[in-house]
Amino acid sequence: MRKKISSFLLIVLLTVFIIPINTNAKTIKQLEQEINSFTADLDNKKSQIATNDAEVKRIQENIANIESQISQIENETAILEQEIEASNQEILEKSEQSKSLFQYLQVSEGENAYLEYIFGATDVTDMVYRMAIVEQLTESNDQVMDELSALIEENETRKSELATKNAELEKLTTELEAEQEKINAETAQIKEAMPSVEQQLEEAEANLKYYKNLGCGENEDIYACQFRVEQANSSSSGGGGYVPSASGFYRPMVSGYVTQNYGNAGHMGIDLSNTNKTIEIYPIATGVVFAKYYDDYGALVIKIRHNVNGRYLYSTYAHLSSWYVNVGDTVTPDTVIGRMGNTGYSFGAHLHLEVTTCDWHAGGGCSWSVYQRSTIDPRQYVGFPALTSPRTWWYSR
Repeated sequence: MRKKISSFLLIVLLTVFIIPINTNAKTIKQLEQEINSFTADLDNKKSQIATNDAEVKRIQENIANIESQISQIENETAILEQEIEASNQEILEKSEQSKSLFQYLQVSEGENAYLEYIFGATDVTDMVYRMAIVEQLTESNDQVMDELSALIEENETRKSELATKNAELEKLTTELEAEQEKINAETAQIKEAMPSVEQQLEEAEANLKYYKNLGCGENEDIYACQFRVEQANSSSSGGGGYVPSASGFYRPMVSGYVTQNYGNAGHMGIDLSNTNKTIEIYPIATGVVFAKYYDDYGALVIKIRHNVNGRYLYSTYAHLSSWYVNVGDTVTPDTVIGRMGNTGYSFGAHLHLEVTTCDWHAGGGCSWSVYQRSTIDPRQYVGFPALTSPRTWWYSR
């Protein structure tokens, strides 16, 4: 067995026996009332998810429309660039033509070529004709080049306008994507903290049936009743189900660091990780495997029930890559129950550890809504380093 840290263990043991466990008694009658009341909260969450999904769909449609506009702008800009290039080429050609005409207006070898051309006429009519031709051709080229220059200026202005519009659309797209990400994160947070409505109702009804079958009185504390009946029956029959006392609490990994604290943005546990993405996971205390399953998002989950001073305490280990125990198995802090992983709604290999005073599965004694309020900061039982940057590691359980 791995060596314990004696001073830390002493503090933990003292803490365990000082902290009250599940001090609020609950009866079958109260459990029935829970089942009747928590459905409204589930409906609200379902409604919020539906609203978010509709808003995301609207945003996606807007983004698709913007992307279509951006594509049109890119096509129009390409056409404008082609027109500008063609206009510049035509201006160049007209300039060359004008040079040929302007040679009649330039002085060449000391003589005025223009006058030579004019006075080379055979008669007055021919001279007037020659003068008109030179003037018209020159004016025509000037006009064409002016028109082409105006077209280039117009196209350049349009290009600038399109570039501005494109930048505005890209900015809007970024804003919409950020809004979509925010809504998706909100939806994910709701979903991450909420099993399906059907599953919650099913487990709540199974919980009620479980305690009625134990023979607990309508106004009897169901937790005290459960502990008394289960421990007595299991002990006398020698069957499974007996939960030995927890003699101390340990970290669930030999080494690691904290990636998210309890309570951050409604976080119901503490997240732990390691550069070894499949490091072995151990129970935080002696207990019995209470449940193991895949949640709605595919996360592998193990729940362990602990006996602390005659009351049950539950620890949950989520996002495992594998597991090595079954429901009903007695485990100790030296039992490898699985390996860290990245299953389910997860963005990197880690262990999500929860500690609660009840559980929403059959025999756990509470509905999901009460389960959320029953969570305890795992640091009350297990010592972890602070969440720091750079990471602060621990190297001993």
